[in-house]
Amino acid sequence: MGRVSQAQAQENRQRVVATASRMFREKGTAVSVADLMKAAGLTRGGFHKQFVSKVDLIDEAITHAFDEQAVKLEEHPGEHEAARRALIDDYLSVWHRDHAGDGCPVSGFAADLGREHEEAARARHAYIKGVRNRAARLATGADDGMVQLCTMVGALALARATRGNPISEELLQAARTALTESGTGQSEPRQRTESDRGPDVDTVDL
Repeated sequence: MGRVSQAQAQENRQRVVATASRMFREKGTAVSVADLMKAAGLTRGGFHKQFVSKVDLIDEAITHAFDEQAVKLEEHPGEHEAARRALIDDYLSVWHRDHAGDGCPVSGFAADLGREHEEAARARHAYIKGVRNRAARLATGADDGMVQLCTMVGALALARATRGNPISEELLQAARTALTESGTGQSEPRQRTESDRGPDVDTVDL
């Protein structure tokens, strides 16, 4: 069998990265190299010709996921508030809950990166950059979008964990309502009332 051309080798590499990006988001980075290469339609031996290690692949898979999502985010052009609300609706949808492999890498890689060691420094750097960019798309005025992103990611994680029970959809709806009705997802500070006050110090019997 002849050697694979440089162009074919590059195409194979891109196929592996795209497959890994999807499978890692759906099943976690614990997916074996053998299963990954099988899903990509390639032999396991081809992996070591393309990547130094699995950590190297994880780095590229995360970067690919964020680049892919950046393209999708551009599908919501125009006025910032309308784009922000469209992003929230898409993110907190039943479809997104049920399609982790094609979904947001912020939620898709969060648990795995929290367990990775120092060798995942490059992957973590790409992830942090992606988190900041995603939050910036949610920013409104003085709000930097971080609380909104935390609300969305948390609600999505809970909805996925409770899928099959009505509470799953309730969680998604609750987060959508909080983020779209308040504009930021941050509760307005409640005014203190007389009933909130404790007894004055000078009237307490000691």
